[in-house]
Amino acid sequence: MDADVIVVGAGPTGLMLAGELRLGGADVIVLDKLAEPTGQSRGLGFTARAMEIFDQRGLLPRFGQGETLEISPVGHFGGVQFDFTALEGAHFGARGIPQSQTEAVLAAWAAELGADIRHGCEVLALADGFEDGDLAEVTVGTAEGVRRLRARYLVGCDGGKSTVRKLAGIGFPGTEATRAMFLADVTGLDLKPRYLGETLPNGMVMAAPLKEGVHRIIVCPHGAAARSADEQVTFEEVAKAWEHITGEDISSGGAEWVSFFSDATRQAAEYQRGRVLLAGDAAHIHLPAGGQGLSTGVQDAANLGWKLAAVVTGRAGEDLLATYHAERHPVGRRLLMNTRAQGMVFLGGDPAEPLRRILTELTGYDVVRRHLAGVVSHLDIRYDVGGGAAEDGASEDGGEDAAGAHPLLGRRLGKVALTGPGGESDTFRLLHAGRGVLLDLVGDPALREAAAGWAGRVDVVTATASAADRGAVFAGAGAVLVRPDGHVAWTGAGDDDTDGLGTALARWFGAPAGD
Repeated sequence: MDADVIVVGAGPTGLMLAGELRLGGADVIVLDKLAEPTGQSRGLGFTARAMEIFDQRGLLPRFGQGETLEISPVGHFGGVQFDFTALEGAHFGARGIPQSQTEAVLAAWAAELGADIRHGCEVLALADGFEDGDLAEVTVGTAEGVRRLRARYLVGCDGGKSTVRKLAGIGFPGTEATRAMFLADVTGLDLKPRYLGETLPNGMVMAAPLKEGVHRIIVCPHGAAARSADEQVTFEEVAKAWEHITGEDISSGGAEWVSFFSDATRQAAEYQRGRVLLAGDAAHIHLPAGGQGLSTGVQDAANLGWKLAAVVTGRAGEDLLATYHAERHPVGRRLLMNTRAQGMVFLGGDPAEPLRRILTELTGYDVVRRHLAGVVSHLDIRYDVGGGAAEDGASEDGGEDAAGAHPLLGRRLGKVALTGPGGESDTFRLLHAGRGVLLDLVGDPALREAAAGWAGRVDVVTATASAADRGAVFAGAGAVLVRPDGHVAWTGAGDDDTDGLGTALARWFGAPAGD
């Protein structure tokens, strides 16, 4: 066996997954067919929840701080702009960060942790037996010739045209593209910023400065037919579409690169088949409304990595891995729903004007702004962790609290300042090591005793939070069990309240030592 896990694709999802696997002690090889990263950046930033995940691993400072990390409180849903801070902790995410920078940050992190990242390696075939055998074997083309590699699991993070998904025979149902849209990094032009897009009679355009002398533009002309993936697009074509929509002539400029995308919407029927799993664009493609694609892939990786590492290192059974599809497939389904809805509003032209007006009226209500901000920021996701939370898997709508369920169960725990014996800390810093955390807010010795069998897998931390945070964020809980991905798996009141803790620890972290 060459590795515990082979990850195919060295984009943000694959690199994030590689780092997560290494934190969990799994040996990982990352394969990418490109000889080197292209340096091109289809994505320009990430959502609030993706920022939190990077912060949970101590990575956020690598992207810049203060003025160099631009966070926008104002976002949009289908082009209808509103203040995302209507939902506490929400914003439209970090913008202006090229995907190439995100990949460089994650590649450096994964390599520091010991991931084996190999470029110029193209997966050509998948051997039979991956569905019910003990290993996944792939045939790989390299500059030195054809090789065969074997691992316990194979994860396809290789994009919307995923070779791994096709070789595994996993269906990819959805809707075909109905239109083509262009994007380019243009030079030699002084363009008015249109960060959140501008809808005009002939289409929609967006523009944002990337660096000195370079602007990213997105051009969505009404009536532009869908194109074959093999077709090429030129800057001249993009310039004509821009002028058709805005009336501005940009043909005197140039472009570092140009491309196109579509509104095709598809989701893998299964996120796991035997020894093969899918994450990121290999599992779901959609209109890039709100920059949610890269961010969802990062969240897929954060959900999958610690589970897969626990399984391949023998700390947990394969039933833990089954929760990956159960939790992330509904999230992907909801992602496709919200991006299709946004496309109808944003790109629907005159026929969609009544819908835009109604949506604009609705965003005048705080409850609507909170709901839509949660959808686009991904801060409203709730998983079924037991105890009555989101009983059908991941919540489709952020959902009401089930009868008897603590409001934190299944949800992500936000960043909260803490004070403990070691000094000042916070809930994200506790997750840097990628282990579970049992946070004791009341100094209850029974908690440490109850979790003793999971030492090395779950860190027991005694600390205090402010009275305001105890009431608002923790909703009165005296203790919380936090999974490595930041979602709460158990809550207790303190004062020797360990009811259900052992069950939660066993469900998410395997049997205790000695069993």
